[in-house]
Amino acid sequence: MFILKYLLSVAFIWLFIFTEIQAQSVVKDTTETQQDSLKKRDLIKQLGNGFFPTKYFDIDLRYLIKFNQYEGLRTGVGGVTNDAFSEKYRINGYLVYGFRDHRFKYGIGGGIRLIPNTNTWLNFSYIDDLQETGSSKFITDKRFFQFFEPRLLNIDLFYKYIAKNISLEHQISPRLVTETQLGVSNVNPTYNYIYEVDGKSYSEFNLSTAVISLQWSPFSRYELVDKRIKEVKIGFPKFTLQYTQSVKGVFESDFNFAKIDFRTIYEINYKKDNFSRFILSAGIARGNTPLSHLYHAYPNNINKETILQRFSVAGIDSFETMYFNEFFSDRFTTLQFRHYFSPFNIATRFKPQLVLISRFAIGNMSNINRHQGITFDTLDKGYTESGFEINKLLFGFGLSGTYRYGAYHLPKTEDNIAIKFTFNVTL
Repeated sequence: MFILKYLLSVAFIWLFIFTEIQAQSVVKDTTETQQDSLKKRDLIKQLGNGFFPTKYFDIDLRYLIKFNQYEGLRTGVGGVTNDAFSEKYRINGYLVYGFRDHRFKYGIGGGIRLIPNTNTWLNFSYIDDLQETGSSKFITDKRFFQFFEPRLLNIDLFYKYIAKNISLEHQISPRLVTETQLGVSNVNPTYNYIYEVDGKSYSEFNLSTAVISLQWSPFSRYELVDKRIKEVKIGFPKFTLQYTQSVKGVFESDFNFAKIDFRTIYEINYKKDNFSRFILSAGIARGNTPLSHLYHAYPNNINKETILQRFSVAGIDSFETMYFNEFFSDRFTTLQFRHYFSPFNIATRFKPQLVLISRFAIGNMSNINRHQGITFDTLDKGYTESGFEINKLLFGFGLSGTYRYGAYHLPKTEDNIAIKFTFNVTL
């Protein structure tokens, strides 16, 4: 019931934003119409990037309202200064509060633009927050925005971390974006976990890491707009590669390990709103890597007995029948396929869309016995699920059904089935 209220609150926020956009389009003559149309288009673009613009400060929509199993309701405010404040400097920050863990989290940072034409920034940040165990993020992905993230609703395995980072963003060419980051962090799991290595046991640990990430879009088209390079046509495939190195002994870091992460996205377009989408992801970690920095395979199924008790919200690129904390790996590969059919033109405001889905994951882990206090399986036999979605049935809501089969098929038939809401909003 709370999840439904949460979804309705998210829908209300989007409705408010959309109403504001519509209000700005009321004009008096042709000149005003053209100017207002440009303003409306710019506002929609800003919202698509995750920001609601004000004069000097753009509000970051990611921090308004979230929910997960550890914090409960998480709400707050954040944002970043815009060009009206300064084209050379920026300041960003956020402050949020979790109503279940009764704790504030925050981050503050800033940046200096070194070379405008190549969008080269030197950034600094200090963060005291939570991170999902087994999640592996590309640092260049901060440029992508998803206002509603369904997986967050069901996550319960987090670790607290305090991180101090310095990074350099640089656009080598219009199609190749890089970011290099150096950081130190303290990691403290919120659950019962001990990492045993070299005769020592760690329930909390320090890391000093260097990360380099490259994002390559060889088939996109770019233009120089307002003295900046901007992507004006999205092309596929897109590639992202990231290397992470933790060094023991540097700033009291406890472990040596290295990670390589890779992802490619490809779309085949047939006609408007009718396309196929493929996502290939892979990662490998070597050395003394704690569970916090290993891999899950994007699970999104609650550990409850019946189908109705597991009824929640489906993600976009997550495994809907895979239970949270069921699998972890130090090397893995996933392949996801989604085919979007053209929407059914039933009525002007009722155009549901059918999506077919199939997902595969394989992985394994060495030295499982080092991870104490938590039980999990590996993906060495290969995990498969398939299903469908019918989206945009009512106010952005839809339904999905997914079935788990193959080597990890469970004895009880209903445990292999996931039926969930979908939620899609388009401005």
